[in-house]
Amino acid sequence: MSRWCATTAVALAQMQAGTNIRIRRYRSDDSERLFNAAAESIEQIFPWLPWCHPGYSLDESRSWITHCDAAWTAGAEYNFAIVDQADGFLGGCGLNQLKREHRIANLGYWVRTSATGKGVASGAVRRLAEFAFRETNLMRLEIIVALDNRASQRVAENAGAIREGIAHDRLRLRDQSHDAIMYALLRSQQRAFAT
Repeated sequence: MSRWCATTAVALAQMQAGTNIRIRRYRSDDSERLFNAAAESIEQIFPWLPWCHPGYSLDESRSWITHCDAAWTAGAEYNFAIVDQADGFLGGCGLNQLKREHRIANLGYWVRTSATGKGVASGAVRRLAEFAFRETNLMRLEIIVALDNRASQRVAENAGAIREGIAHDRLRLRDQSHDAIMYALLRSQQRAFAT
């Protein structure tokens, strides 16, 4: 029997993304830490993720966390905070744009500037893929990266995603079209996950 998201303790538990980081569901007390991480990272993230704009506010962080909880409950999105072993906020990752009829989803991620270049994002992507293939019936996770976003391309490649090609005018960023590289993580190419 296929399922979208198990309501087991495993699905809700904190999950290890590597030896030093974890992914876990957002909590209401994450809003200030999310805001601080975003504020630190605007210069690096804003060109690729317009939500992280120069006027980003604490209210936007609160709204995002409320959205994440509602979307999870509805089975529409599965968003996670990326944290270190001491629960320090490092970034976020998630599955969205779920297309149930085709069993695919978009996989997105971001990491605060002070945590980049340390394997945090690629570890989180691997762990998120494990979640998706263990707790849902998704077959394909797509990572869409702007052609000029070399750091995000490295994350996808280091996480084991397959580079499939360039999609022209695939992304709209600040009212301009951008070519993007399509990466995919496939259930058929993943190792069996421990239960």
